[in-house]
Amino acid sequence: MYNPKSMKAEEFISHEEIESTLAYADENRDNMPLIREILDKAKECKGLSHREASVLLANEDPEVLKEIYAMAADIKKKFYGNRIVMFAPLYLSNYCVNGCVYCPYHRQNGHIPRKKLTQEEVAKEVIALQDMGHKRLAIEAGEDPVNNPIEYILECIKTIYSIKHKNGAIRRVNVNIAATTVENYRKLKEAGIGTYILFQETYHKESYEQLHPTGPKHNYAYHTEAMDRAMQGGIDDVGLGVLYGLERYRYEFAGLLMHAEHLEAVHGVGPHTISMPRIKRADDIDPDTFDNGISDEIFEKLCALIRISVPYTGMIISTRESQKVRERTMQLGISQISGASRTSVGGYTEAERPTDTEQFDVSDQRTLDEVVRWLMENGHIPSFCTACYREGRTGDRFMSLCKSGQIQNCCHPNALITLKEFLMDYATPETVRVGNAMIAKELNNIPKEKVRAVTEQYLHEIENGARDFRF
Repeated sequence: MYNPKSMKAEEFISHEEIESTLAYADENRDNMPLIREILDKAKECKGLSHREASVLLANEDPEVLKEIYAMAADIKKKFYGNRIVMFAPLYLSNYCVNGCVYCPYHRQNGHIPRKKLTQEEVAKEVIALQDMGHKRLAIEAGEDPVNNPIEYILECIKTIYSIKHKNGAIRRVNVNIAATTVENYRKLKEAGIGTYILFQETYHKESYEQLHPTGPKHNYAYHTEAMDRAMQGGIDDVGLGVLYGLERYRYEFAGLLMHAEHLEAVHGVGPHTISMPRIKRADDIDPDTFDNGISDEIFEKLCALIRISVPYTGMIISTRESQKVRERTMQLGISQISGASRTSVGGYTEAERPTDTEQFDVSDQRTLDEVVRWLMENGHIPSFCTACYREGRTGDRFMSLCKSGQIQNCCHPNALITLKEFLMDYATPETVRVGNAMIAKELNNIPKEKVRAVTEQYLHEIENGARDFRF
C-alpha cells in the first residue's frame, strides 16, 4: 500500500502506485484542461506531485514542452539566480564487494587494478585539486568493509580538511558512499560533511535486485531507506539520483519524485540535491547492453521537469555529459556542475588522464579554468561558495531560505567573492579579464545597497591578499 509517510521502502516507493501513475499519465497525456491546470500550479513555484509531473512527461505537445522549458529556466533563476556551483569528485578507493552489473568496480572485474589511496596520497590529490581552484569535493569509494571501512572514510575527511596549500582549502566535503548505519551517519556528521549523496540507481525493485545480484547492495530496502537513517543520524542535507538507462525513465522519474515527497513528508526537508547521471561506457561495461538508454532530448525534458517539480533542490550534472548537453541543461534547471573531473583513484596527480581505473568515460575533459571561462561567457557566475554549510544554513534552515527566495541576498555576493578568489589565485589572464568584467556587472544586481557596499569592500580586500569572506 502506498504511504509517503511510511518508513518501509516498498510503501513509500510503491510499485503499484508508480504503475498506476504511469497509466494515469498515459490516459491524460492529451488532456489539455488538466495539463493547463498542472502548468498553472507549477508557476506558483511550490512544486508538483509525482502524478502531476508524470502527466507532463507523457505529453508530447511541442508548445507544452516550450512552456515547460521556459518555466524551468524562470524557476531556476528565481531560486538560484545565474549561479552555477562548482565541485570535483575525489575517488578514494575502487575496492568493492558488490556485483553491480553496470559498474566497472564490480567484484568480478579482474581487468582493473585495485587501488586505495593512503593518507599521503589523499593529501597529494587534495593539493592538486586546490591548485586548480576547487573548494568543494565529493568523495567516492566502493563498498568494502575490509578495505574501505567507515574509519578509513573518516580519516580521509580529516586529511582533506587539514590540507592548506598556498591559498587553497577544501571548505566542504560531500560524501557518496554506500548505505550504512545510523551510527555511521552520525560519525560522518561529526566529521563535518556537507551533503550525503546516494544514487538509488533504479527504483524498480525487481530490476534493482537483478542489477545488484551479489553483495550488501543487493538489499533493496536497506539501500532505499538509507536517507531516512542518514537524517536520523543528524545529516540534514541528502542528495538523491537515479542512473538513467537502467530502467524505464518514466518509472524512475515517478520513483524519484516519490522519494523526494517521502523525505518532505517524514522529515520536513526534501532532497538538498538531485543528480542527473546517465549510464556511460567504462571498462567491462557497455551501455548498449542496457536497453533503456535515453536521448538528449528526453534527458533535457527530465531536467526541466525535475526543476519545476522540486524547485528548491540543487540539480547536479557531471562531466559524464558533453559540453553541449551541459550547456543546454544549465538553461533548464541545473545549478551545480563538476569541472576537470578525473574518475579514477589517484587520477589528479597523474600527468596524463589515466583510463585503467576510471569509473566511467568523462565526456567533458576541459580544465577548470576553461570551464569557468565558458560558464561566464554563457552568462553564468561560477560559484565556489560553501557559506551556507559553514554558517549552519542546512536542512530546513536552507530550505526555508531557498523557498522564500531570501537565499539570493547572500548567495549572489558569495558567488562573486569566491569567483574573485579564483581569479586572483588560479585563473589564466583571459579568464581574469572575463571574470572581472562579470563581477563589475553583477555587483549591480545585488539589491541591498549595504550588502553591495560590503561585497565591494571584500573584493578590495581579496585583491590585497585577504581570503575567505562570506555572508
